[in-house]
Amino acid sequence: MTSATFKGGIHPPEYKGKTEHLAIQRMSVPDKVYVPMVQHIGAPCKPLVKAGDLVLTGQKIGEIGGFVSAPVHASISGKVKRVTERDVVSGQTAVCVEIESDGEDKWVEGCDLNRKLEDLEPDQIIEIIKEAGITGLGGAGFPTYVKLLPPKDVKIDSVILNGAECEPFLTCDHRLMVEESAKVVDGLRALMKALKVTSGYVAIEDNKPDAIAKVKEATAGFDNIQVVSLQTKYPQGGEKQIIDAVLGREVPSGKLSMYAGVVVNNVHTAVAVAEAVRTGRPLIERVLTVSGSGANKPQNLLVRIGTLMSDVIEYAGGVSEKTAKLVVSAPMTGFAQYHLDFPVEKRIAGIVAFLEGEVDLLPESPCIRCGRCVEACPIHLLPTKLDKLSRLKRYEEAAKYHILDCISCGTCTYVCPARRHLIHSIDIGKQEVRALMRG
Repeated sequence: MTSATFKGGIHPPEYKGKTEHLAIQRMSVPDKVYVPMVQHIGAPCKPLVKAGDLVLTGQKIGEIGGFVSAPVHASISGKVKRVTERDVVSGQTAVCVEIESDGEDKWVEGCDLNRKLEDLEPDQIIEIIKEAGITGLGGAGFPTYVKLLPPKDVKIDSVILNGAECEPFLTCDHRLMVEESAKVVDGLRALMKALKVTSGYVAIEDNKPDAIAKVKEATAGFDNIQVVSLQTKYPQGGEKQIIDAVLGREVPSGKLSMYAGVVVNNVHTAVAVAEAVRTGRPLIERVLTVSGSGANKPQNLLVRIGTLMSDVIEYAGGVSEKTAKLVVSAPMTGFAQYHLDFPVEKRIAGIVAFLEGEVDLLPESPCIRCGRCVEACPIHLLPTKLDKLSRLKRYEEAAKYHILDCISCGTCTYVCPARRHLIHSIDIGKQEVRALMRG
């Protein structure tokens, strides 16, 4: 069977062999967590607790700060030690609630329900997802309930679950589809009911045949849900690319995916939705992949939100002394770190340790006008032009060349034989264009 795909993209080495067949392991409850008040795109949360307060696992400790926001919850039970700013994965700082465990992991009431999807109305499902603090778990961190409230003039007819996991090394979504396929489908059904649509798709890259088989088995009996095999290619998991591959639709420039009549969610997000709808449990943990040549014991771990990444690495056996670089979240789109004293967030999908000799330190040279970046760009932009305009600080002109449509996938930089730092200058240009738009 031919796998669906999009025009452009690249085929980097997958490097998934170390963890793709390893079952998810639950990390022990940490002695202390630092829960950030912002783990999503949008407004930071407002802390609801102060030093000295006692909290229960699953208790709301951060209230939404605007429409595009998502509440956060205590991931362990214990005492709040302090509410203060500290480093987070983005390299910036954020207000975090530090909780010291009482060793009991006692849950707040209302997290052991046994609800049935059939008994819930669409508005109730949306409210459950909102209060559970569910966000996109594939990397972007967009509050999920906001996607379920499109403007009145926007007609949604389909929901796509993104099971591509096209980033090298990462296998957490793969393992969830294999081990929790029923929850993946239950979450999709909940999202479809919330949006009142009848067409659902689970899109999975064809390098995961076991996941495709498991999800197909779980969809048996649901004629309105289709499992779609995608060609293994990066960035197949981008919303615009997956919509193109599955439905042949183009998202209008400058618009969200809903303007193509589609809502896209990650399969991990669907599992969180299924849990919240059935049991009432908020999102307080996620699966992440620890991998790379420098990782002493690569694995897929279920980790409480707020756990220090240094504790995760220690639990996973540490990293080699010859580790030269640590990239968190995803190797193509994530963040290189100079320390690991920051907490796990909802949007962190993994950590990859690279050894000396694996890190590209070659300097950039002048553009040779080969056009490889243009050919590979999945958004069909002109990376060389945007790079030049950004370096020249001609941001208004860059906006006319649709710089804000760039998804920061890094494909252009990956294929450039001149080692141009294209994505870095384009990202700076995007920030400056947004600043101009804000006035």
